[in-house]
Amino acid sequence: MSETSRSQAHLQDDAPTGPATPAGTRGAGARRTALGVSELVQAALPLIASWLPTQRWYAGKGRPITGLTPVVGTPLQVGDPALLHLLLRVEHATTAGAPHGDIYQLLLGIRSGGLGDIGPAAVLGRLSQGPYDGATLYDAVHDPELTGRLLEHLATGDRFGALSFRRTPGSGLPANLPGRASTAEQSNSSVIYGTSYILKLFRRIHPGTNPDLELSLALSRAGSTRIPRVAAWFESRMERAEPATLGLLQRYLPDAEDGWELALDQVGRLKGDRSPGNFAIEAHRLGRATAEVHRVLARSMPVARLDRAQTGRLAGAMADRLDSAVAAVPGLLRFRAALRTAFQQLADAHPDGLPVQRIHGDLHLGQAMRTPHGWVLLDFEGEPAKSVNERREPQPALRDVAAMLRSFDYAAAHLLAGGPVDPELAHLAAAWAQRNRTAYGAGYTAGGGADPAASPELMRALEIDKAVYEVVYEARHRPSWLPIPLAAINRLALSV
Repeated sequence: MSETSRSQAHLQDDAPTGPATPAGTRGAGARRTALGVSELVQAALPLIASWLPTQRWYAGKGRPITGLTPVVGTPLQVGDPALLHLLLRVEHATTAGAPHGDIYQLLLGIRSGGLGDIGPAAVLGRLSQGPYDGATLYDAVHDPELTGRLLEHLATGDRFGALSFRRTPGSGLPANLPGRASTAEQSNSSVIYGTSYILKLFRRIHPGTNPDLELSLALSRAGSTRIPRVAAWFESRMERAEPATLGLLQRYLPDAEDGWELALDQVGRLKGDRSPGNFAIEAHRLGRATAEVHRVLARSMPVARLDRAQTGRLAGAMADRLDSAVAAVPGLLRFRAALRTAFQQLADAHPDGLPVQRIHGDLHLGQAMRTPHGWVLLDFEGEPAKSVNERREPQPALRDVAAMLRSFDYAAAHLLAGGPVDPELAHLAAAWAQRNRTAYGAGYTAGGGADPAASPELMRALEIDKAVYEVVYEARHRPSWLPIPLAAINRLALSV
């Protein structure tokens, strides 16, 4: 790291009151602790610079950090242990040489004694200066006591300077549950409170309302049972920007089963008795659930209709993404002409334009949970690679359908990864995927959604667009999985 800065930072040096300050910490020592926030942040920055690149949710891997600038720092508990909430701008050089900055949310715990059950992976290091000289700095997401404080603030709707905690009417949140960190997520962090609630902490922060909160609130207020009900959230004001969503508290689904794991279990049975797992009934139900969500969103959020020129620009944007992907993954070059033709066919097939609305934006089997009462959809954040403004743009509802179809292909292809070529098993896996793709589409239509089969050019273009995204992702992050989207690209190109 070449530079650290405190410019434009809002470091709250006043000791919090009420539930943020535990009993026995309001004497002179507590005041000294609270008044040392600026010094604490400066002492923590070198440790943060070494720790950040090791985190799964850090988006700047492979690019050296060139600067750390505190944006907003807020003490949520003083004394020992202490809890500091920090929004931090992280700058790094891009491939073009120009600086680029992202804002990250950190929850920093500080203890002078032992860490108890907090594992070593959560530790940033030992502070060597400032008001907590010699104390251990760690990721407080892994501290049940300190994450319990967050739930207290959400339950009472507290506000600390730029940081505001908000709850939905009638949520009746408890204020005495410790939190345990979930190990299931990559781009965010989650804390589970008993069997009742789960708090998603957004790590990479953008100004404005996160689409996950925006759409989840709209669905909750409309009475939808296809999502976990929103109970509370918190946000922060940043200089010259609208409040940014930091965390979302929803009902936890302790009896739910992950859709991806269910699908893998079913398709995995093909290796044993070679008989097809009957997942099609669940795929049909999932299609109905998706259509129900789309219908509620269409009633609750603005809808529009693209005219012919706008539909052409939609197809053109797909072609532009393809060109960028070809530059990143040259193996796509041989498919480019056919795929561009498919995008043009989309524009030609819809001279009267297309209806668009708010959608999930990153739907796949891992974003769906099967509960005893039916399927529930999660994580309406949209594709992480897109900007927040792009994620909030209305889209054809069938984009979500195309994305789920790709997920069935992934589940089937996962069966074949890492093993010798087995033509019979490959045939069974492909048949499993097609059976469930068909069932999902039929369920979507039965649930009141537009029939995917009635818009073949649109569905093909949307599926190609998703597969192109997958090719770039796999090439960068999981090269051994690259054959999965490339096989779909080959199939789709041959269908043009």
